[in-house]
Amino acid sequence: MANSNLLQTNITPLQQMISSCSGALLTSVFVTPLDVVKTRLQAQQKTSKRCFLYCNGFVEEFCCGVHAVGPSSYWQRSGQLTGTLDAFAKITRTEGVRSLWSGLPPTLVMAVPGTVAYYTMYDQILYSMKAQCQWSKQPLWLPAVAGGFARVFAATLVSPIELVRTKMQSQKISYNEISVAIRNQISNQGLRSMWQGLGPTVLRDVPFSCIYWFHYELLKEHFNQRDPTFWFSFTAGAISGSIAALMTVPFDVIKTHRQIELGEASTHSRSHSTSTYNLMKTLYQSNGYKSLFAGIVPRLTKVAPGCAIMISSYEYGKQFFHNYNATKSTNLSFSCLEKL
Repeated sequence: MANSNLLQTNITPLQQMISSCSGALLTSVFVTPLDVVKTRLQAQQKTSKRCFLYCNGFVEEFCCGVHAVGPSSYWQRSGQLTGTLDAFAKITRTEGVRSLWSGLPPTLVMAVPGTVAYYTMYDQILYSMKAQCQWSKQPLWLPAVAGGFARVFAATLVSPIELVRTKMQSQKISYNEISVAIRNQISNQGLRSMWQGLGPTVLRDVPFSCIYWFHYELLKEHFNQRDPTFWFSFTAGAISGSIAALMTVPFDVIKTHRQIELGEASTHSRSHSTSTYNLMKTLYQSNGYKSLFAGIVPRLTKVAPGCAIMISSYEYGKQFFHNYNATKSTNLSFSCLEKL
């Protein structure tokens, strides 16, 4: 990925996984509050037209005869969220500071296998193709292709967990209530419905991944950073992530709208399910182009540091294990020579 072929061959897959896991843990803890705010800003667009099974404390009082599940669910009018800072203030005041980390457990559960699969697959695809084709210079399209394929695999793997996480972030909901929602979802729509939102997720994440890795590798080549330093990776990751996030916000909005329907009552049946294009068209007709970019500020605020922390941690981890393996190999060689 970010280092030379020599560095790649000196690192075991397990060491790659450890490097990616450490970055995933740091990133998840740091960006979850921003993810919660982004999800709430996107989710509230549905409240003027839809009935929610659960209440997050900010939706209008449209009950439509549907009763909330669990004693902790209640309807409360608190007004619209007008922006990122306003959302932070209202969520904290109404639900407490801890609610900003809603969905952190499933985020952590999702981050570990998802990140391991994504980064390991990216590395393996990238260097396998380079080894087979034996290019003297890496083509710029190669990281985009490797990142796209790796993202499809990772997104499919963790889609059910992300479905649960998005539901928990969109509304203030207990673990008992989310269990009821999952059972209702599977009972009413089948097991495949747990991959609801995978299409928009892939439409969002694959272009994001392609754009991200293209710009990251481009920056590395432009600044001659074959084995990038920690701070270069941090800066390049933030820049590349911001560009990719900005270009894929509409798909993130659609994904959120699809996934917050988890466990809702049958007030809207399968026949009401619409395509990504139709959902975009409906949002645009209802609220204009701004509705397709809802949550753009917290998304950019989340993605830029998230990508910076993740890639720099991953690069640092790989460099650490590369040096560790090199030192171990040198010591082993000296030991063998002494025995001779």
